[in-house]
Amino acid sequence: QVHLGESGGGLVQRGGSMRLSCAASGRKNSNYVMGWFRQAPGKEREFVASVSWDVGATVYADSVKGRFTISRDVAQETTYLQMNALKPDDTAAYYCNFSTVVSGVRTDYWGHGIRVTVSS
Repeated sequence: QVHLGESGGGLVQRGGSMRLSCAASGRKNSNYVMGWFRQAPGKEREFVASVSWDVGATVYADSVKGRFTISRDVAQETTYLQMNALKPDDTAAYYCNFSTVVSGVRTDYWGHGIRVTVSS
């Protein structure tokens, strides 16, 4: 079982910056991916960014490329999402995700979600 502890979030003005953190604890192997998804009111949850824990390979949604940066601290078992140039469209609940594949079976763990509000 993996537990995810999220922090950060809140209210920020358009063009501002904010950093989200997610610490993973519990039993895990070395082959996993951590990332962030978000869900705006009335919309489906969507992928934002991810980072592979072994080599740090990153993937971003087109909507956040060039503005958001995902990183990891291996020693702290924490992933960060640095969000710059925030827009009102970035307003959503952001969920940390931990994804691992063992013997061909994928398992996802989710954080409780952090609300990010970008005012115009």
